[in-house]
Amino acid sequence: MQDFIIARNQIRIKIRNLDTLHEACTELGLTLAPDADCRGHAGAVRKAPHVIKLQGPYDIAVHPSPENNGTYDLTTDWRDGHVAKEVGTGFGRLLQTYGVHEVIRDARARGLSITRRTRADGSIFVTLKGDSL
Repeated sequence: MQDFIIARNQIRIKIRNLDTLHEACTELGLTLAPDADCRGHAGAVRKAPHVIKLQGPYDIAVHPSPENNGTYDLTTDWRDGHVAKEVGTGFGRLLQTYGVHEVIRDARARGLSITRRTRADGSIFVTLKGDSL
């Protein structure tokens, strides 16, 4: 049995899989839209390859990393805490949820059984069981 604890601000996550990011967004009640307009400060709107649509006045742009290493960067306007309310400071809640979904996706591909619990402090406890650990 292998345990993973993915707690906000305790791990670094790189976005590599847009399908997993979509799953994380869905869990958080957000939409990941391809080739969409991204809202920023003072009504500024820019096109981005993918956009996480938020309820507040700003969105999150998702674009390939300039290092061209198969990862994606997230950019937004943090003004007035609107984005942090929805996805956590520094994208914390979004990245935590993405990490959990990435672990679960990998575990399913290996045929492992998965148990997931969210603790009172917001950390997520994932237990994996199986022969291919």
